[in-house]
Amino acid sequence: MNPIIKEITDSQVKTGIPPFKVGDGVRVHTKVREGDKERIQIFSGIVIARKGAGIHETFTVRRISYGEGVERVFPVNSPNIETIEVELESKPMKARLYYLRNRTGKAAVAVSVKTRRTEAAAAAAPAAPAS
Repeated sequence: MNPIIKEITDSQVKTGIPPFKVGDGVRVHTKVREGDKERIQIFSGIVIARKGAGIHETFTVRRISYGEGVERVFPVNSPNIETIEVELESKPMKARLYYLRNRTGKAAVAVSVKTRRTEAAAAAAPAAPAS
């Protein structure tokens, strides 16, 4: 990116974005304006792609709604995005999950979920006897 453009747009880049990656389940809270009213609408799904950098960064979220696949592309730094919540973390197998478009049913949302084992749970579990 051109250093002059980067310098100008650095002040517009959001800083409070939670770290998320391709394969994670997210809930995107977007502002919707209807006439003179404004409300928050939630779009929940799996991140299938992240593109760009800086002010131009976007991510694509896919979900299944009434049997149809629905995708939305969100600019990360958009003022219309209120918050981004990470619902589930995954172990990504690829940089883009476009292969989910060809799947139906439960397979359309099947990603390898990352399991976290807390230190308290690990301490409470009995140790395996040494043989």
